[in-house]
Amino acid sequence: MPRSLIIAAAQFASAIGDLDANFAEHHKWVDAAKAQKADLLVFPELSLVGHYGAETLLDVTMNSRDARLLELSRAAGDMILIIGFIEEGPGAQFYNAAGVYKNGKLVYIHRKINLPSYGKLIETKYYAQGRFVDTHEVDADWRLGLLICADLWNPALTHLAFLHGATLLVAPISSGVEAVGDAFDNPSGWTATMHFYSMMYGAPSVMVNRVGPELDLNFWGGSRILDPFGHPLAIAGQEPELITAEVDYAEVRRARALLPTVRDSNIGLVERETNRLINRLGVPDIIRNDD
Repeated sequence: MPRSLIIAAAQFASAIGDLDANFAEHHKWVDAAKAQKADLLVFPELSLVGHYGAETLLDVTMNSRDARLLELSRAAGDMILIIGFIEEGPGAQFYNAAGVYKNGKLVYIHRKINLPSYGKLIETKYYAQGRFVDTHEVDADWRLGLLICADLWNPALTHLAFLHGATLLVAPISSGVEAVGDAFDNPSGWTATMHFYSMMYGAPSVMVNRVGPELDLNFWGGSRILDPFGHPLAIAGQEPELITAEVDYAEVRRARALLPTVRDSNIGLVERETNRLINRLGVPDIIRNDD
C-alpha cells in the first residue's frame, strides 16, 4: 500500500565557520524533529558552516564520513537526515555538499553542480563542481531528488532528477535578500520555483533556507513543504523554526495520473536535440565526456 512520509525542515542561523556550535545546534533540531516523529529532517545549505563558511575553507571542510556526522545520524535513529557541509573529496577537491544519513551511515551525497558567480555569490572561488544528477531510494514509493539551491535555477537538472525517478524534491538553499540584486525578488522567485516544480512533476517538495544576517546578506527564511499539486502544507516565517508536514504517496499517484509530465518527457527527443546542439556549438570534449 502507498505510504505517507512525515517531513521536517529546520530553519535557523548557522555560526560562520564554527563546527562545534553548529553540530550542537543540529542536535537540538534532531531532538525537536524526533519529538514530531519525523521520517526525514532537512537542514539548510551549508548548515554546518554557514553561508560564508568557506572563507576559512581548510578549517571547516570534512570527510563525508566524519565521526561527528555519523554520531549526529545515530542520535536521529531511523530518521533520515540531510545535512549541508563542505566536503573534502578525493584529491583535495572541496564541494558544497548535502549528505543523506540514516542510522549512523552515509547513504547518499549530492555535490552542488550549478555554482553561482554573480551578484554577491562567489562559490566558484571555493568549490569544485559536482558532476552527477541522481536520486536516492528511501523505499519502494519514495525516491529523493536532492539538489542544492542554484541547481534548481538550471531547470534541466531538476528535469533530470525526475527522469531518474524522483518522487520527492528536496532543496536545501541559502538565499539572501540581496544576493542577486535589488531588482530581483528572491522570496517571490523561490515561491514560484517550488510551486512550479511540485505542480509540473506531481511531486511533494521541501525547500529549507537559513535566517538572519551573515556579513553583507540577510537571509529571509520562508522554508516550505508543498504537496504534489504545488499547494503549501507548511511555510516558515523569518525566525528559527521547525516546520513539519505529512505527504501521501497516494496523492503523487493521483497528480501524475492527471498531469503525466514524466511519462511524456520524450527522453529520446531530448537526447537527440542535445547532441545536435553540442555538435552545432562545438562543445569541448572535456565538457561532453565529463564522467
